[in-house]
Amino acid sequence: MKEVFASFDLWSGLLGGLALFLLGMDFLTRALKRVTGDQMKIVLTRLTGNRFKGVALGAGVTAVVQSSSVTTVLIVGFISAGMMSFGQSVAVIMGADIGSTVTAQLLAFEPDAIALPLVAVGVVLQMAVADRAWQEYGRIAIGIGLIFFGMNVMGDAMAPLRDNARFLHFMISLDAAPIAILAGTGITALIQSSAATTGIMIVLAGQGVVSLDAAIGVTLGANIGTCVTALFAAIGKPREAVRAAVVHTLIKVVGVLAWVWFIPELGALAKLVAPAGGPGRALAWAHTIFNVINIVALIGFTNTLARMVERLVPDRPERVEPEGQPRYLDHSLLDTPAIALDAARREVARLARHVTHMVEAVLPVAAQGPRIGLDQLAERDHAVDQLHAALVTYLGEVSLRQLSRQQSEALVQLISVANDIEQIADLVARDVVISAQKRLDDGVVISPATLRVITRFHAKVVEAMQGVVAAIKADDPERARAVREMKVEVRALAHKAALHGVQRLTAKEPRRVKTYAREVELIEILDDIFRLARRVARAVAEGRTEAAPDAAEGGEAPDGPPDSPASENL
Repeated sequence: MKEVFASFDLWSGLLGGLALFLLGMDFLTRALKRVTGDQMKIVLTRLTGNRFKGVALGAGVTAVVQSSSVTTVLIVGFISAGMMSFGQSVAVIMGADIGSTVTAQLLAFEPDAIALPLVAVGVVLQMAVADRAWQEYGRIAIGIGLIFFGMNVMGDAMAPLRDNARFLHFMISLDAAPIAILAGTGITALIQSSAATTGIMIVLAGQGVVSLDAAIGVTLGANIGTCVTALFAAIGKPREAVRAAVVHTLIKVVGVLAWVWFIPELGALAKLVAPAGGPGRALAWAHTIFNVINIVALIGFTNTLARMVERLVPDRPERVEPEGQPRYLDHSLLDTPAIALDAARREVARLARHVTHMVEAVLPVAAQGPRIGLDQLAERDHAVDQLHAALVTYLGEVSLRQLSRQQSEALVQLISVANDIEQIADLVARDVVISAQKRLDDGVVISPATLRVITRFHAKVVEAMQGVVAAIKADDPERARAVREMKVEVRALAHKAALHGVQRLTAKEPRRVKTYAREVELIEILDDIFRLARRVARAVAEGRTEAAPDAAEGGEAPDGPPDSPASENL
């Protein structure tokens, strides 16, 4: 019975310590991503073709978030969101492998004395400080403290194993490199953390329970096992995202195969680098040396690796993506709000592009088109409604995360912009359709002369919508201001079109009054679309979360279109 309880104490200590370690990693990673989210977005999405810079950036980001898996999953998300190409990702993934070695170096310090004080300081910051940034720093402290405390608990729990014959026999079996590598791969794939596997081996090596060579073999296997997370994240993603996960796995597998016969030499080199640090410190340096030498050897072959993976993961046959289905809203990005908001912005730009196509189709349908064209406009509006709903739902999920003030403002702004764009689609699908149905019911025909005037007005409105799409997509205030500055020109065209209609009231044509009514309706709809486009442009140009009336511009009402120039001439 005593042995049963002893076994229970061992396993509860081991599993409980591992749970504390993983919880600490989760606290640390989430807090670091929130603190550095905006910087990560800038760093990882504004890359050049310089592979060395890509490696440096990948290493830096991974050193910050403390997980190469997290970096690779983020990269998969970036590629899915159109924020990065597969070619750019190869060097960044290589850098992530180097950055991941920082975790092992920290674990090898084993500062047990400061583990609980760090947790205490973190809890105080969490509960006593109102500033969100300091609360995140508190979570970072809690995370680091839990990591070290978890390692200490695991070390205490496993100490009796040094006298357990069966366990020692199993540890001796790990001296066979293939077995050690398979064990490390399996453990890491199961617990989804190469840092945890490395941490356990640092504890065991430090206690003398396992040899340095066996610990290195398990750690090499952990490098392969950590790829499972990225492979899972790539399921269902675009082919380029799948390729990023595959190239991550390929780099790790090639590196392990290259070193599998040289584990004793790797251990000797690690001891030479850290002669006084003990087996735990030597293992951390072996992990670092392994990754650094691999990347130095492979960095000249990034293009070759990319081409190889492109052959391994060929493009799927092209298919038409449904307009109502989101393309960039990747839920794996939600824990990094800055990047999730950027993905949402790209989806808003895509929504605006769909609505712009609807605006382009307005004139043929409203002025001359048959009834079948009205049905096609309605179908397009259904797709816009679906995409708008997906956007609002996604942004709602982002809002549940802890956001900075700037991120909260950006979120509200995106929702406001998406709502205005969806309102433009409603104007097209509702007002244009009703006006065109009246035209068809009344049997009126818009004259060629009037159609030419309205066409020029319509072309400017379409130009404004295209400018809005470009401004949102590039997050470019200058392009948005250019749309705002179109006001005078567009209003002049609207006035000219309305005046032309008034002058033609005296024309001796059948149904002239009914024809004029349809012309005025169309001009008013186009003018309302332009006003909404300018409101979106103002939000992009000035970062406003709501469109307040602007006294300098005559007080444009934010909640509905004012009287149009056409009605002013009646």
